[in-house]
Amino acid sequence: MKKLLILLSFSLFLFAGCGKYGENDVIKDFSKKTNDAKAYYIDGKLEIVNNDNVYNYDVEVAFKEKNYYRVTLTNTSNNHTQVILKNDDGVYVMTHKSTQLLKSNKFEVISI
Repeated sequence: MKKLLILLSFSLFLFAGCGKYGENDVIKDFSKKTNDAKAYYIDGKLEIVNNDNVYNYDVEVAFKEKNYYRVTLTNTSNNHTQVILKNDDGVYVMTHKSTQLLKSNKFEVISI
């Protein structure tokens, strides 16, 4: 009985790993789903090393159809935040600390 259970487990393991769905199929399916997406949200960590200095940021990216996006970068050591926003009016870069807006710049979008 024990040998049968081991043989059955090994057979199941062997057949489960031999599918037609490979690495290229996963990449192709993922690319298709991201290209067809109407919007997405991603957050993560960013580490910038500049000589002996290391800067850590929390990053949030939100994207919506028609190339609308918002990128938020927050320095984890001093809670300084910068927001890059693109909408119909243009591209804005806003810098603020906590709830106080320090600076806002508008940039023209030029198609190349």
